[in-house]
Amino acid sequence: MALVETAEYRLGVKEMLPEDRPRERLASFGAGSLSNHELLAILIGSGTARFNVLQVAQTLLQRFGGLAGLANATVEELCQVPGIGQVRAVEMRACLELGRRLLTSPGLERPVIRCPADASHLVLDMGLLEQEHLRTLLLNTKNHVMGIHEVYKGSLNSSLIRVGELFREAVRQNCAAIILVHNHPSGDPTPSRDDIQVTREAVSAGKLLDIDVLDHLIVCRGERWLSLKERGLGFD
Repeated sequence: MALVETAEYRLGVKEMLPEDRPRERLASFGAGSLSNHELLAILIGSGTARFNVLQVAQTLLQRFGGLAGLANATVEELCQVPGIGQVRAVEMRACLELGRRLLTSPGLERPVIRCPADASHLVLDMGLLEQEHLRTLLLNTKNHVMGIHEVYKGSLNSSLIRVGELFREAVRQNCAAIILVHNHPSGDPTPSRDDIQVTREAVSAGKLLDIDVLDHLIVCRGERWLSLKERGLGFD
């Protein structure tokens, strides 16, 4: 008897409630109410026979390690993702390039970090990553974000992290402060001993360099995050 392939049940965007559809939510509540993958889904437009457009967007972010990695992907690399053809890949590259140019435009009002939540909104895409990544938010004297720099990829082991690398880009750009951010692919934001040790060493090094370490955030999927500064961990 021949095997019959079971069809995969897939909820398309059209079958979603209007308040759950990215386009309708953006129109009603503004772009700031959408996650990175929802904004990306609007740009992509439609999904495939197997995956809806939101799943395609999530795959893109996971494949390239978030928005920063996606911005560096070539048209050829984008086309390797199911659901992304030549036309969509070119359109995405154009949009990402416009975003990059906007960030460097003179007179642009940069995001200001007033609390841990402000910082978390800029790095929630890290919760989708399958490996641990360590990044630094680079801040000026008024806590305006000057950039986000990826420092490390892999297990966050305090014995392997070179503290000097955490500050290399901050020193180059003459930053006044940094915020450390890394993700926990396990989904549990609880800080490990290594997380706390890296924080403690970074705070000490920052004092010598006259660069404040304002916080260390741990980000997980589901837009969950934790501030070590709020917990008093590593900031003795």
